[in-house]
Formats: sequence, structure tokens, C-alpha cells
Amino acid sequence: MPVKVLLLSASPHKEKSQTFLLAKGVLEGLSGTQAITSEIVHLGAMDIGFCRHCEACHKKILACPIDDDVPGLLGKMLAADGIIVASPNYINHITASMKALFDRSSHFIHCKRLLGKYVAGVVSSGSGFDKEVLDYIAYYARACGAQYSGGVSSRVPVSEEKRAEAVALGKKLAADMQAQRVYADQAEFIGKGKQHFGKIILARKDDWTQEYQYWKDREWL
Repeated sequence: MPVKVLLLSASPHKEKSQTFLLAKGVLEGLSGTQAITSEIVHLGAMDIGFCRHCEACHKKILACPIDDDVPGLLGKMLAADGIIVASPNYINHITASMKALFDRSSHFIHCKRLLGKYVAGVVSSGSGFDKEVLDYIAYYARACGAQYSGGVSSRVPVSEEKRAEAVALGKKLAADMQAQRVYADQAEFIGKGKQHFGKIILARKDDWTQEYQYWKDREWL
């Protein structure tokens, strides 16, 4: 089975964006591995509504009353072995479209649905001060159970040097997936997250019935 990598690109300029240019460098780094296939999704072309905090997705896994593209996007994330999260820096954060998608994936955090998967971050900006945004992408990855292989950021326009960094990141992501590398500090963070949410799942077991069963089936409780 080929390894699947999903690129989620959040720039409203889609293929014409500097963010996507940088992200393509990561894909280029993956391209030397024949066993890896990739898919590109531009969130700017998707219909992504805001989370209403109705808790439907906790009561029945991934159920949502909002009729839009998010269920399909979450399905793509679950089917992928690696995810490249690419966003321009909007006031030291990811774009609203990507944040809305992440907000709709809170079940991933409750049940660590990205366990065994790998995430890489890509950020571009006018200032070049992107650490906070990459740190957030890394936090989201670990909160969902994934290993974060690293990130690359660039002031626009993207230089050849930064493109080379992106290619190197793609090679590292491929190597991490192939070796199923586990970073000790990240594993510790994920373990603490499981302890935290295990208590919440138990407290809400009568309401969040399917998430509770998910934990029971994996003998996490």
C-alpha cells in the first residue's frame, strides 16, 4: 500500500500563492519516494462552516448538522498517513478557513485520531516572523496524536534558499513516515493528553456515547 500524503493549503490565492509555492517544495522532497502518493486540497475552494459547539460529533463520531465540505475533508485527513498544513500568517495565526476546519475536528483531539500519522507545517508572511504560527500547527498535530516532523516558513517572495529548506522538510517527512519515528517529547505530550481526555470521556460517557465506546474498544479506559 502506498503512503498517502495530504496537503491542506489555506491561502485564498490557491495555486498562485507564495504559501503554495513553499508547500510544493515539501511535495518535491517527497517525490523521490515512489511509494508515496499525494493529494492537494485548497481550503479556499471549500465550503467550511463554523463550529456551533453542539457536541453532535462527540455523541456520534463525526456526525455534524452542518451540510458542507468538512466531513469529506476530515475523512481525507483520517485516510492520510502524512498531512502538510500550509497557511499564510494572518495576525500571527493560521487563516480563518483552516482554523474553522480545525475547530470542526475536536473529535480528533478527544480520541487522538491522528495517532500514527505525521504532520509538517508550512507558513509564509510579509514579515517572516512565523514561529507562533508554526508552533500552533505543531500543537494541533500533537493534540490530535500525530508526530510533528517539523516546519518551514518564509518571508515573501519565497527565495530559492527557502524552497530548498522546504524540499529538505519533505525528505524528512518521508523518512519519518518510513521509519515510523516517534519523538519522545511528543509521545510524552500525547500521553498526557490521553490522561486528560480520558477523565473527560469518563465523566461524559452517558452523553458522548460513541467517543466513550471508541476509548473502550482500544482499552484506553
